[in-house]
Amino acid sequence: MSDKLVVCAYHNVGYRCLKELLRQGADIRLIFTHEDSPTEEIWFESVRELAEQHGIPYLTTSINEPENLARVAELAPDFLLSFYYRNMIKPTVLELATRGALNLHGSYLPKYRGRVPVNWAVINGETETGATLHYMVEKPDAGEIVDREKVTIDFTDSAFDVFNKVTDAAVTVISRAWPQLVAGTAARIPMDLKAGNYCGGRKPEDGRIDWSLSAVQIYNLIRGVTHPYPGAFTHLDGKQIIVWKAWPVEGCGEPGRVVSMEPLLVGTGDGLLEIRSLQVEGAEEATATDFVAKRTLVSAEFK
Repeated sequence: MSDKLVVCAYHNVGYRCLKELLRQGADIRLIFTHEDSPTEEIWFESVRELAEQHGIPYLTTSINEPENLARVAELAPDFLLSFYYRNMIKPTVLELATRGALNLHGSYLPKYRGRVPVNWAVINGETETGATLHYMVEKPDAGEIVDREKVTIDFTDSAFDVFNKVTDAAVTVISRAWPQLVAGTAARIPMDLKAGNYCGGRKPEDGRIDWSLSAVQIYNLIRGVTHPYPGAFTHLDGKQIIVWKAWPVEGCGEPGRVVSMEPLLVGTGDGLLEIRSLQVEGAEEATATDFVAKRTLVSAEFK
């Protein structure tokens, strides 16, 4: 059976899944990707470079634009696959794939439908997530499931660590599912939306530390948005401070109040937070030891 493909891809998941499709000899006719944003830390592999290496035509304009819609229609693909593509693909585009349009999502659906699912899973203290290949419909991350793979979230994992696990799981899913899709034997499991949840995108302001929360909750936020993401922040003496590394410990103290300088312990709504690495606005990242050595923090309060 035919397997003519148009692929929308970005980020490491897009890069790695494309490599797996190429390893399997998939007939990729066109790739849609994105221009890298000048305001974003680019720590991931380039789909555009991969397309160039393999001589595959690519575009960085949206697949939804009328001229691109016409180009896809002319190609008449059997499948349209989306791997971490950042634009919602319109139903008129999805309908052009005669054998199906599918998306690889970075969670174990139906949990964590929507944006930045890995970060949300870590911030919410989940112990597992995954990667899911599903058919695309008008509603985001809501179509029938073809295959999925779970990964564990360890308490010491940052979102970056989990993202790498999810990327590996995504490749595992594609390696299993692609031959089944081509053969027409792939599963189509209905998505039970009531068993899951939907998350929106995150804004920088969402990284603000609320010291009235428990030490564990604050720790989960910090590890959920630490490098290469923008980081969780608080304020001290009118200056913004990003907390890059921390650890929850037992104890009690007034929320936001420094109770110890060595180690640097701050009170929370439940327990204490040991700050291990932080960055004052306009300065370089520093260890808590170096930070404390330059300041008197007795009774200081983070806000």
